[in-house]
Amino acid sequence: MRDQAAEAGRVAYVLKGHPRLSEVFITSEIYRLERLGVPLRLYVLKAGNEEVQHDVVRRLRVRPDYLQQTTSLSATGLLRWLSANLAAFRPALLRTARRHPRGTVHAAGQALAQAVRARRGFLATPRKIYFKEFLLAVDLADRLDACGDVVRLHAHFAHGTTTVTWLASTITGLPFSFTGHAKDIWTEERNPAGLLRRKMDAASFVVTCTEANRAHLTSFGSSTPVHVVYHGLNADFEPLVAAGVRRREPERVRLLAVGRLVRKKGLDTFVDACAVLRDRGVDLEAVIVGGSGDHEQQVRSRVGATGLQDRVTLAGSLTQDELFAQYQRASVFALPCRVLEDGDRDGIPNVLVEAMACGVPVVTTGVSGITELVRGGVNGLIVEPDRPTDLADSLHRLIKDPELARQLAKRGRETVRERFDAGAAAARMASLLYARPVAAAGDADSPDRRKEAR
Repeated sequence: MRDQAAEAGRVAYVLKGHPRLSEVFITSEIYRLERLGVPLRLYVLKAGNEEVQHDVVRRLRVRPDYLQQTTSLSATGLLRWLSANLAAFRPALLRTARRHPRGTVHAAGQALAQAVRARRGFLATPRKIYFKEFLLAVDLADRLDACGDVVRLHAHFAHGTTTVTWLASTITGLPFSFTGHAKDIWTEERNPAGLLRRKMDAASFVVTCTEANRAHLTSFGSSTPVHVVYHGLNADFEPLVAAGVRRREPERVRLLAVGRLVRKKGLDTFVDACAVLRDRGVDLEAVIVGGSGDHEQQVRSRVGATGLQDRVTLAGSLTQDELFAQYQRASVFALPCRVLEDGDRDGIPNVLVEAMACGVPVVTTGVSGITELVRGGVNGLIVEPDRPTDLADSLHRLIKDPELARQLAKRGRETVRERFDAGAAAARMASLLYARPVAAAGDADSPDRRKEAR
């Protein structure tokens, strides 16, 4: 693979933000592809601003190339946005239009047509104007021309980032693919008026992280192949597990939940379940690890309303070393995910894989692809979403039956080792990136060239 990749040319990864604590699985994928010899370039729409970063970010060989930073279009309106930002894109737009006249016009037409399709009514204004995505695609195409050695594009998340990548592919003729994850493929608002299907049709292939996601994507009717590549353990976390997990039994029951403080994680249900256990006389402490999100205030309110301030700790964002220590101290891990009204949901939360790899018994819900990892009564326990009493019952069951907890934890570790190997996942991804002919580096103005490379 190393020689094949070196001869074939570079793959450009396109991300919305980097580095991002909650997207370390993407950084880990890039890291492992580099170790397999895949030559990469990394283009990023937005610079990350998080204080905590995983160590794997510093170990990447590829340096991020940040596209032209812009102000918010939704906050200002189109005319003000153009006044504030268009001048910065003008040189790239002129160069790109000169090099790829047909591709640039075609991409502009695609963006305009999509804005028209996305109207809520015949005379209504568009829900979304894709001018920003078009200009970012122009900037990306200009940078691709400048380096001259990229033969394929691959985007993570199927909404805005893939839209930019699709338009850049249209401009340059370079083939592209993308990975879909969660709300980016499940919520219509992020790909309105058939946009996801159009991007699937234009792509060489699509990757996703669960069989449930694949079934959903296949239902759109595109002939483009959809492949499942599980994430596995993050690159910083894997050596910690390999060095040996030394579980430390806490003096009292210690429950752990990990996830951003967003509603789909069901952390309010977790807090309510802790209250049920306390009322049953269980001496417990609970830790919630995760960065801020749109449900943070509700979770904090539930902690206060249930009188659990002295038992539930919101630890915020942690590094992988710090998180590993939390897993080693946990009696049981819980993550009661739910599906939101707009369809947003998790795929397979990476923290479930981590907890199981650390030998922590897990209780979760059967949402989306979770049952591809956790089999109820075999390597974990499954409950229905939004039922704190049921969650408390399952947690209590493991607390009262240490032998059952040990058996489930043992099988959980075996599942991760056998089916969620991150090295194998990276090798699979590398084979997909180089399985099909790719465009030669250089000028690629013809839109037909992208289809020939599929």
